[in-house]
Amino acid sequence: MPLYMDIHHITDGVSADDVAKAHAADLQTEAGYQVRYLRYWVNEPLGKVFCLVEAPSADAASMVHREAHGLVADEIFQVQEGA
Repeated sequence: MPLYMDIHHITDGVSADDVAKAHAADLQTEAGYQVRYLRYWVNEPLGKVFCLVEAPSADAASMVHREAHGLVADEIFQVQEGA
């Protein structure tokens, strides 16, 4: 299954607590799309959130965010994991 990294640019601020809640909502929604949200990272001062997701397509990953909480990523890239 392909891996994707998505990036959210949140200009009005972001908190790690809010991102944790959004991630929990993703986990509740992902199975219906054959998606697995694996990890996320937050940079509160810059308003950036990065999500690593295993998904059949970028669109499937985006649909989980849209349904779970509405915070769709601004960018999404297919990636390969390295050591």
